[in-house]
Amino acid sequence: IDLNSSGESSSAQAENSGAVAQQPTAATVPAATQESEPPAAATPADKAAPSGQLAERQIMILPGAEPPTLDPHLSGDANSAEYVVEIFSGLMAYDQDLNLIPDLAESYDISDDGMVYTFKLRDNARFQDGKAITAEDFKWSFERACDPATGSHTADTYLGDIVGCRSKLQNEAKEVKGVQALDDRTVQITIDEPKGFFLAKMTYPTAYVLDKETVENGGANWYKSPNGSGPFMVDTYAPEEGGIVLAKNENYYRDPQPTLERVIFVTGSPINPLEGYTAGLGRIGLDGAYFDAIPVGTANMPQVTDPNNPLSKELHTVNSFSVFYIGFNVNKPPFDDRNIRRAFNLALDKARMVKLVFQGNVPVANGIVPPNMPGYQNPDLSDFEFDPEQALQLIADSPYGDVSELPDITLNVSGTGGSAGPLVEAIVQSYKDNLGVEVNVEQTPWPDFLAGLNNPKMSYQMYQLGWIADYPDPQNFLEVLFHTESTQNHGGYSNPDVDALLDQARGELDSQKRLKLYQQAEQLILEDAAWVPLYFNVEDWLIKPYVQDFQIPPIQIPKFQYVKILADE
Repeated sequence: IDLNSSGESSSAQAENSGAVAQQPTAATVPAATQESEPPAAATPADKAAPSGQLAERQIMILPGAEPPTLDPHLSGDANSAEYVVEIFSGLMAYDQDLNLIPDLAESYDISDDGMVYTFKLRDNARFQDGKAITAEDFKWSFERACDPATGSHTADTYLGDIVGCRSKLQNEAKEVKGVQALDDRTVQITIDEPKGFFLAKMTYPTAYVLDKETVENGGANWYKSPNGSGPFMVDTYAPEEGGIVLAKNENYYRDPQPTLERVIFVTGSPINPLEGYTAGLGRIGLDGAYFDAIPVGTANMPQVTDPNNPLSKELHTVNSFSVFYIGFNVNKPPFDDRNIRRAFNLALDKARMVKLVFQGNVPVANGIVPPNMPGYQNPDLSDFEFDPEQALQLIADSPYGDVSELPDITLNVSGTGGSAGPLVEAIVQSYKDNLGVEVNVEQTPWPDFLAGLNNPKMSYQMYQLGWIADYPDPQNFLEVLFHTESTQNHGGYSNPDVDALLDQARGELDSQKRLKLYQQAEQLILEDAAWVPLYFNVEDWLIKPYVQDFQIPPIQIPKFQYVKILADE
């Protein structure tokens, strides 16, 4: 899943979020316009310690942001996934401990040749309106996701293993032959070759089931009032007016059943998240309410990590399976030249830059796959060390001969104007100081930025972005982002040797041999300088003591069905 260049999900993005109405289930009210500053000295809200008993009202409030879409078959970014994984569901899911479990499926069987998966649906599988979910619903949903008219940018990546998916995507077939409804409760999926990670792909939103009637009769914006099947449903969708409210799905089919009645994402507010967490949300019409959990930005880390500040006891830090990077368009000058890409790697003192910008709270990236990825380590990986003299020599050895002969260079980032942020500023300054190259910065709102990335003729020369794992496997980084034929290969990178290693790893069932192939591919990608890896992300959150079982997963999976709000003593 793509992350915006600041590394924030939809909750984390809300440095400025908006007011919802006094009553969580009512319509929203216009957001306030008064500017605010972070509190000078943050102190915890004046709340009593929780008693261990459940509160009478189970409502959780967080900062949020407007997603590009809530259509699972079109979503491909963390902002959208924040909501989509709570509202919809599929055959498989990950639990809080990252165990891969049947979801709408009750059980599954894999054929001896590893190519035919037979899923039995739960007897109580229901959409939120109570209508039974059948195998035909899955058949229709897979057909829709693979229909070129739908315009999914993720169907090829996550469903392309299924026989007939790519034929339909290319308008060469009328159906996805590899998906069959054997009876009301039995879905059979045939893939093109054995793949150990196929079940994990079934957790991705492109594989979620949709209600045909809602989609076909709901118009272009059907997803703003969908008939989903996840633990929560859309109660109010009004991000421009101040909020997105999710309500408990009373017909949810799987344990644990949600305890929360509402999850309120406050959008577009002038209140700084730390102020809303410590002082409350009264200024935007939520008297007596606080943010129950907030992501912590770099600027506030000194406060919340100070052991003398009571907030430090409410800080939770989790390693994320994500990497942030500068990507190059290898089909666009000057980055179609390997020497230039290598020079732009060597010219950044990443270790110093990341340490200064993030105050030592995140690790610098010397590779692509996060080092905490389960079962995967690449200890012998060799990255580019900071060496501006060698960078200049590489440029001199290139057809350009000198930095003065390079074309104008623009770094594209997501944003809406103003400062592009300290990291981007540091990158631009480093290229100016170490190469004598002026890099222009162009900001684009996140939905438009994504559209530019997904354009087959992407115009960006270089861009800053992040990627968070869809499932905990190195294939989700290396093959999805760098294989020549992958639709998520935004920069157009292509190396036949890398493709051969990734193709071999895809069908390798011996886990140790498979991981060795990925290690070799990762090293080749780095040597080609397809990216400048910057840092591996860490999630820092403040969570109120009365919020129970709110865990921050390292990937985008449902989390609110586990949460409970405890009563004050």
